[in-house]
Amino acid sequence: MREILFFDSMLTPKVITFVYWLMLVVVVISGLRTIYGGSGFSFEKLILGLLVMVSGAIGARIWCELLIVLFKIHDNVKTMAEKES
Repeated sequence: MREILFFDSMLTPKVITFVYWLMLVVVVISGLRTIYGGSGFSFEKLILGLLVMVSGAIGARIWCELLIVLFKIHDNVKTMAEKES
């Protein structure tokens, strides 16, 4: 608990996985609303909804991976600093 309260350990990397799954749920709901929303079902809306789901899932994954890379860089720099001292 002390590590979290005094910022000795990062909490955000643990939260990123939860945020990723939450973003996937939002992407799927958005895609389904695109497909079934409005005035009935059409082939164009199906293609657009699938495109929303695929591109949203890929975008969410890339965004979360970039955040994780930043924290891994922080961990590696911290390790290097501890080795030097």
